[in-house]
Amino acid sequence: MFSIQDIPFSYRGSWLNISPVVAEKTYADDLHLVSHQTGLHPVLRFTPSHLDATVVATPALLTWQHETGRVELAYEGPDTIRVRGDGLGMRIAAAAATLTPFSGTYLYRDPVDGSHVFTSYETGRRYRLTVLHGELAGSDGVQALGAADRGVTLPAGQPWEIAIEEYEAARRPYASTALFDDLVRAAAAAFTAFVDAVAPWRGPQTPAAELAAYVLWSATVAPAGFLTRPAVLMSKHWMDKVWSWDHCFNALALAAGQPELAWDQFQLPFDHQDPTGALPDSVTHSEVLYNYVKPPIHGWALGRLRRQLSTLDRAELTRTYDRLARWTDFWLAARRAPGHDLPHYQHGNDSGWDNATTFDGDRVVETADLAAFLVLQLRCLADLAGELGMPTTSWAVTADRIQAAMLDQLWNGERFTARSAETGQPQASTSLLDLMPIILGADLPADVSAALARRIETHLTAHGLATEPVDSPHYTADGYWRGPIWAPSTVLIEDGLRRAGHTDLADEISHRFRALCEKSGFAENFDAETGTGLRDRAYTWTASSYLILAAAYELRGSST
Repeated sequence: MFSIQDIPFSYRGSWLNISPVVAEKTYADDLHLVSHQTGLHPVLRFTPSHLDATVVATPALLTWQHETGRVELAYEGPDTIRVRGDGLGMRIAAAAATLTPFSGTYLYRDPVDGSHVFTSYETGRRYRLTVLHGELAGSDGVQALGAADRGVTLPAGQPWEIAIEEYEAARRPYASTALFDDLVRAAAAAFTAFVDAVAPWRGPQTPAAELAAYVLWSATVAPAGFLTRPAVLMSKHWMDKVWSWDHCFNALALAAGQPELAWDQFQLPFDHQDPTGALPDSVTHSEVLYNYVKPPIHGWALGRLRRQLSTLDRAELTRTYDRLARWTDFWLAARRAPGHDLPHYQHGNDSGWDNATTFDGDRVVETADLAAFLVLQLRCLADLAGELGMPTTSWAVTADRIQAAMLDQLWNGERFTARSAETGQPQASTSLLDLMPIILGADLPADVSAALARRIETHLTAHGLATEPVDSPHYTADGYWRGPIWAPSTVLIEDGLRRAGHTDLADEISHRFRALCEKSGFAENFDAETGTGLRDRAYTWTASSYLILAAAYELRGSST
């Protein structure tokens, strides 16, 4: 079971979910049918006849329970849900109270088959409600315009069953021979097969693996709109996009058990490279945004992916090499000032650490984390080029030059600083971001690696790595990248420490983050002092990071 307040009830491939979350940080009293086509849009509101009914959610079945009876909801497929009641009634109404020429939901009764159809301006789709067993107790607002209560009521005291479908302009009258209980069993079997594939190693020491797998499984949508591959959204709450570094962690978590889905996650932003080679900031159903980018962690991710994927043929590797080379050339050509070896960010958003204290001075800055990621990506390209029989020298030489410039221009003997791309003025911060070059692992000089490890320890709370030390004057408990614990920084730093030989510290970071997820779930980020989940509470890169660290932990244990 899981909390429907934290994790939406959904189904692999579906753009629908059931949740009280109806907008950013906005929770309704009732559960809603929410669609993520064209954005997050609550379409239908579910109100049981007894408001004190208890909601119980499992991966295959959602139930409203009351002493008078129950209502159960299950998915028949990605675009269809089935709902049945026995003793407990249900009101199903349009979430929007007002219909205008450009917004809201219209309700009509279809004379073709007698169904009730809600049409939503916000999603551009229709939602057909067909009675399968029993009868409606009533309907309101049919064909009404303007402000109206539009909905249907399913009766209390007698059994009933309905189907609700999401579709475009038209569809044949609903017909299905599938029994409700069979649908529940099929959904449970589908999820069990998924979790067995992605977390076969799970055990008593990794108790959150199954729930983490559900967060990924349920956030996966079928190709639609700009997403031309199956995509794991960051969430089926309000963070319902694919950002161009988040996807790497989902790919890594899926690689061993779902290699095709993993590869789709890695490639998805590359499907939208612009002419300069830049990846978009984010992609979702109805928009591709280019106003920012995200850090080039893709060489690091690809290196790890290839250790788990054995199905990539030469043609696919060549295509991937070309895409990664174009992405790298973007940083070398468009993000290096004339005469500079180091690339720069134009805003904190480019780094993924939107408001980190690294960017409190100039925001157009050369930073050590960016240099380190680019060095890894250049070395990945050199390796790929050698494997494909292409020249490797230029990639390797550029990697060495950028790493040397990073150490010469940004290392102050204790930590890395940032530097204005325009004036060259250095600026120091206490952000964990400045310690990210540990990702270079054993390629760092030993004294630099040791100094970074000592600094990283100062960010370690009982729950994990605070992005700003809790004793910093800039620390804010719910300050986004100015204090809270985040999954990606944890995974990247843990990996770098381990490859640099600081295994005890890496083990401790892994342990604390896994314990945090087991206690507080898979939130977008966490209060560094209390461990409380913050912001979006069902974030896939957090679930994926748990699976990455838990799998490595279990495999280390099995090898000793």
